[in-house]
Amino acid sequence: MQSYPQAVSINMQPHGWSGAGSPATAFGPTATSFVQPQPVPNPQDFVLWSFFNAMFCNPFCLGFIALVFSVKSRDRKIAHDPAAAGTYGRTAKHLNIAALSLGIVVTIICIVVLVVYYNSLRVGRHF
Repeated sequence: MQSYPQAVSINMQPHGWSGAGSPATAFGPTATSFVQPQPVPNPQDFVLWSFFNAMFCNPFCLGFIALVFSVKSRDRKIAHDPAAAGTYGRTAKHLNIAALSLGIVVTIICIVVLVVYYNSLRVGRHF
């Protein structure tokens, strides 16, 4: 896919000029314009977020599954299929949100349980 402007040449002749056989037709006035191609949407693939979730926050293997969908999204983006890349990217995003949310909730629950357990041990040793 080309992202730079392409030159378009238009040979223009005066009104009523036939130009048949005349050497001046090749050197007539020329108008040049640049055509800007429409930008292609670049869907996100969330590979770094998926990698983070797969390494540090992986409840029920959601982070690993999100990483798989992120890689599929990146492959589709390289293959110039933005519709499929967007679909895989949205799936990876939703899985990343679920993995991160569950990971944060489980971490908070573990901290609360540990604090309550150690407080109960301290109270039990009071003589």
